[in-house]
Amino acid sequence: MFKRAMNKLVLLAAAPLLALAGCRSAATEAPPLAGAKIGGPFALTDQDGRAFSSASLAGRYPVIYFGYTFCPDVCPTDMQVLAKGLNAFAKSDPARAARVQPIFISVDPARDTPPVLKSFVRAFSPRLIGLTGSEAQIAAVAKSYASPYQKQAPAPGASGYLMQHGTAAILFGPDGGPIALVPVDADAAQVADTLAKWVR
Repeated sequence: MFKRAMNKLVLLAAAPLLALAGCRSAATEAPPLAGAKIGGPFALTDQDGRAFSSASLAGRYPVIYFGYTFCPDVCPTDMQVLAKGLNAFAKSDPARAARVQPIFISVDPARDTPPVLKSFVRAFSPRLIGLTGSEAQIAAVAKSYASPYQKQAPAPGASGYLMQHGTAAILFGPDGGPIALVPVDADAAQVADTLAKWVR
């Protein structure tokens, strides 16, 4: 439910633009999220404990996903689909695929330290960058990227807590503007097709 609500939030932000895009031919089709107020500059810490700035993504196509490493099922599944889709795209068009940068931003910085993130991202792809930061930093970035999250109280008898969070993976362009949702909740083929459609 939370996932569907988050994806709906992203689509609502771009609804007027989607309506206009529907009137265009395929050759001049506008990106679904073009002009949506999603994204912005940020400074966080990567899985190696180094400072990471969004400025380093200039000229690339980031795919940004918010989740957490202790997620029992959704995050690992989505990252696996994203990695497989990117690999498929790389086989068909290595030059364009090289411009895509997958990024996993933790919404659970209390537990997702750089070493924990490093183990997580390496399980899916050597290209996947994991980012964490302070509670305030993560809250600010998540707000800018329209990715709500909330800590849940531990269930009776549970040893730890869960995080409710949106699971939209968003493709951004070289200028930092949002382009389209990447269907990590579908399959690798659809991920590859989406990247092939929008990455230049």
